[in-house]
Amino acid sequence: MKSSGRMNRLLQGDVGSGKTVVAAIALYAAITAGFQGALMAPTEILAEQHANSLSSWLEPFGVKVAFLSGSTKVKARRHILENLANGEIDLLIGTHALIQPDVSFTKLGLVITDEQHRFGVEQRRVLREKGLNPDVLFMTATPIPRTLAITAFGEMDVSVLDEMPAGRKQIETYWLKEESLLPVLRKMERELHAGRQAYVICPLIEESDKLDVQNAVDVHAQLTHHFKGRYTVGLMHGRLHPDEKDEIMRDFSDGKIDCLVSTTVVEVGVNVPNATFMLIYDATRFGLAQLHQLRGRVGRGADQSYCVLLADPKNEEGKERMQSMTETNDGFLLAEKDLELRGAGDFFGKKQSGMPEFKMADLVHDFRALETARQDAEKMLSSDSFWSSPEYNFLREDLEQSGALSQERMD
Repeated sequence: MKSSGRMNRLLQGDVGSGKTVVAAIALYAAITAGFQGALMAPTEILAEQHANSLSSWLEPFGVKVAFLSGSTKVKARRHILENLANGEIDLLIGTHALIQPDVSFTKLGLVITDEQHRFGVEQRRVLREKGLNPDVLFMTATPIPRTLAITAFGEMDVSVLDEMPAGRKQIETYWLKEESLLPVLRKMERELHAGRQAYVICPLIEESDKLDVQNAVDVHAQLTHHFKGRYTVGLMHGRLHPDEKDEIMRDFSDGKIDCLVSTTVVEVGVNVPNATFMLIYDATRFGLAQLHQLRGRVGRGADQSYCVLLADPKNEEGKERMQSMTETNDGFLLAEKDLELRGAGDFFGKKQSGMPEFKMADLVHDFRALETARQDAEKMLSSDSFWSSPEYNFLREDLEQSGALSQERMD
């Protein structure tokens, strides 16, 4: 950030490793140097969590923090935008509301995007262009294997936060067969009786003719009946209106819901330190990286936390995935294992996601050669001869046509 060049950095850190603290220090550095900062998060509840944390840390040092989302009232929004444009606000935190055309900064120096993969390239670009070449920091809690990071994010510097805060307890993870549900529910009930909370994750929202797996609607009905008169059970899934989702998460966060049945929409960013138990139905339907993300919703407080994977794997790969989850809490190890087992296309969700299946190399085993190739390419791009010598004309044209180089770099 001190250099004259623009920072373009990806910070990846395991769930609960302290990325927000790093963001706070970077923002404070930018603000004390006379710039404004912006932090964009994909959901209102996550953005609100960031606003609460950063306000409590930075406001005692004279930093003026504001929060902007789609539900901000018209009068309050007008007031925020005026103060932002005249430089009264140092740090603006919010959702996609930050990229609206009427949001204008005086001197935006640092842009931070949390859970960057939840935003499109265009959305991230619009926020960046609200400043004059501001430093950019992307943050993600999805551990991306080193081998993929140097190819998928080759245009960024990658920083890894691979330690956890002192005193954080390891989450105890168990893999059980479907018929073991009753003892699991008894264990969950003991946690609820102790005043703590639980997540129950299902792969589908509703029953499917094609798939014989548990769905959130049925499980919610079963658990509501099972805990009737003792504990409250909530239901969360992707078809709910964003306002409904935020309200349910807020109720869970405030302790009004004891057990939350959900699909993977709770995978990212939600911080409920009182939640200590997670049950995942049909765990073989999720990749290792996703299972690890889900598990990271518990273990965020001082109490011992537990994660139970209910699964009957039909093949060796499935068994290996379940075994890996019980053996380590290290997201980076699991990400490498996931890449090894499923391949790069599957790691990012779909084969069509654009990750190449290399014809001459293996992403996992040949990463040293891959890294050397990238370093050679960087060296070539930084040399004067590459930009002036006719022998590199064809390469420069290819790069320009593919959009692999930014316009400022081409200039």
